[in-house]
Amino acid sequence: MPNRRSLIACAAALCLAPAAWAQSPAVSPAVPPEVAAVLPGAVLQGSGRLRFIGLSVYDARLWRAAAPVAADWTTAPLALELLYLRNLVGKQIAERSLKEMRRQRDLSDDEASRWLTAMTQVFPDVKDGDRITGLMVPGLGARFAINGVVKGDIRDLEFARLFFGIWLSDKSSEPALRRALLGSP
Repeated sequence: MPNRRSLIACAAALCLAPAAWAQSPAVSPAVPPEVAAVLPGAVLQGSGRLRFIGLSVYDARLWRAAAPVAADWTTAPLALELLYLRNLVGKQIAERSLKEMRRQRDLSDDEASRWLTAMTQVFPDVKDGDRITGLMVPGLGARFAINGVVKGDIRDLEFARLFFGIWLSDKSSEPALRRALLGSP
């Protein structure tokens, strides 16, 4: 039977192991097909996890073309991939998105109504393991794919700027996730 010191050392090793794994270089995930179709040669810029009151909600990945997405990300083609870690209702995702967009600027009632309707039509209910990918396409607006299948476009450049600003704007409610996505220290 192991002695107490052995058990404590083993427990300490198990507790430290996840931190060590997090610091080791990770293998870059494969570029999703819906991203490759819009961003040939796409590379991963950064990734992070959104937690809410200690619960993991989703893992986020920011994909970019050859040039890094910088402070002026609003003119760059990019893709934001969200891998959900829990079940959520699509309408509530749309409502929360609109609330986060309003952090960046005031929205007219018309804009808010149009955008909420458009997002409600595009965002499904999600379950653990589902993936929503938003693609910012300059000159078009935003394209959304669900589990790799294109679901629809929202052809509004201001919508796209504010939607992706939820994660990338300096007014993001999640500055640590923003830094992780942009690869900032």
